[in-house]
Amino acid sequence: MKTAPSIARSLCKLYFIRAGFSITWVIIVALFAKTSPIFATILLLIYPAWDVIGTILDIRANRAVPSKTPQYINLVISGITTFAVAVAIQKGVPEALVVFGAWAICTGLIQLILGLRRRKLLGGQWPMIISGGQSMIGGISFILLAHDTSKGIGSLAGYAAFGAFYYLLAAYRLSRTANPTAN
Repeated sequence: MKTAPSIARSLCKLYFIRAGFSITWVIIVALFAKTSPIFATILLLIYPAWDVIGTILDIRANRAVPSKTPQYINLVISGITTFAVAVAIQKGVPEALVVFGAWAICTGLIQLILGLRRRKLLGGQWPMIISGGQSMIGGISFILLAHDTSKGIGSLAGYAAFGAFYYLLAAYRLSRTANPTAN
């Protein structure tokens, strides 16, 4: 059975990987989203698809935790969202942003729940709790502002950047649980 330090080490690694992906995604969005509609479409699909992979890695990191229901729900939601974005983008970027916004609300709620559940065992979950709440607010704003002509996929870059920031903070905080003798 995995101990809290072992789970924390696995999550630290995962959080660093997720932060790195988000930072890379933000940079690519900043460089290409306005100049290449096809590339922008691919980026819209990649983000929720990556969440499927990240969730699978999260499930693997938490094998000893008895209930992984939130992660499995997130896995299904992110998979459906990837497909839904592909369908919605055929109608236009605003429609895809609405789908992305709904996804951000749902996955933010799941992240909030996971952060609250993990804080007792692992501590250091306040960045994930805040990130989950902020994701929900971001999702609402994506839906409300989707049809604003000045918005586009570039508006998602801030969302991903904050996600990277919170993953880095959470990894730092979990490093205290992962290495209790270093504290």
